[in-house]
Amino acid sequence: MKFTGTDSYVATEDLMVAVNAAVTLERPLLVKGEPGTGKTILAHEVAKALGRPLLQWHVKSTTKAQQGLYEYDAVSRLRDSQLGDERVHDIANYIVRGKLWEAFEAEKPPVLLIDEIDKADIEFPNDLLLELDRMEFHVYETRQTISARVRPVVIITSNNEKELPDAFLRRCFFHYIRFPDRETMERIVDVHYPGIKKELVSEALSVFFEVREVPGLKKKPSTSELLDWIKLLLAEDLSPEALRSKDARKVIPPLHGALLKNEQDVHMFERLAFMARREGR
Repeated sequence: MKFTGTDSYVATEDLMVAVNAAVTLERPLLVKGEPGTGKTILAHEVAKALGRPLLQWHVKSTTKAQQGLYEYDAVSRLRDSQLGDERVHDIANYIVRGKLWEAFEAEKPPVLLIDEIDKADIEFPNDLLLELDRMEFHVYETRQTISARVRPVVIITSNNEKELPDAFLRRCFFHYIRFPDRETMERIVDVHYPGIKKELVSEALSVFFEVREVPGLKKKPSTSELLDWIKLLLAEDLSPEALRSKDARKVIPPLHGALLKNEQDVHMFERLAFMARREGR
C-alpha cells in the first residue's frame, strides 16, 4: 500500500515519494521543516493511510535514548523487598518497556513517531544507531535480546535546533518539508474549512503571505497559525473587504494575535503603523 495523503492531510508529491521510499528501504524517515508545517501530524496520517497503529515517543531535553528501549525500576523493587513482596525474586517485574520495545513486539507493525529528536542531548541519536539499524537490542538485567517481529515504519521529526550526527543521518531517508506555496495552502484551507468563501480565503492568504515576507520578523506565522486565524475570521464573520483595506494606517491584521506570537513582532508592526500614519498626514 502506498501513501498518497489522506482526506484530512494534503501531501505534496515529493513528500509522498519520501514516505514511500522510506517504507520500501525500511529506513527511518527523518523529516525537517519549519515548526507548524505538519511534521508531527504526518506520522498520524501515515498510520491512518497504511492502516497501522501509531506509537508516539515525544522527546524532551531530559530524554535519554535508553528510555525508548526500557528502564529498570530499582526504586520499586527496593520498596517491594522491604514489604516482603514475592515479585522481587523476578527482576523482569521491574523492567518498564519503552516505545521501541513496544514497537518491536507489536502484533501488527506500527508507525513509530520519534518527535523532535533535536531537543535531546547530541548523544541521543548516536545512542539509537544500532537499535534503529538492526532493529534489536539487549536487556542486560534479564539477559534477553529483543528483536522486531516486523520492522516498524519509523518517522523522526526535527526542528533543526541542532545538527544531527552524520552516522545517524546515513541511516535515515531525509525529507525537508518546504513551506507550502499559495496553491497548496489553498488546498490545506479547503480540507479544514470545506465550503469557505473563496474570496475570503484569497484575501486571508494575501495578508498571511505579506506578513511572512515582512523583513526582520522574528517568528513567521506557520500553517497551523493560519488555520487558527481563519477560524477566528469565520467566528467574527469578518468580510473579505475588512482584510482588503489599503489604508496604510491599518498595517496590523485584524485578530493578529493568532499570527504574531511575540512582542517583538507586534511592536515592529506597531512601528510600521505609526510610520504609515505620519507619512499619511
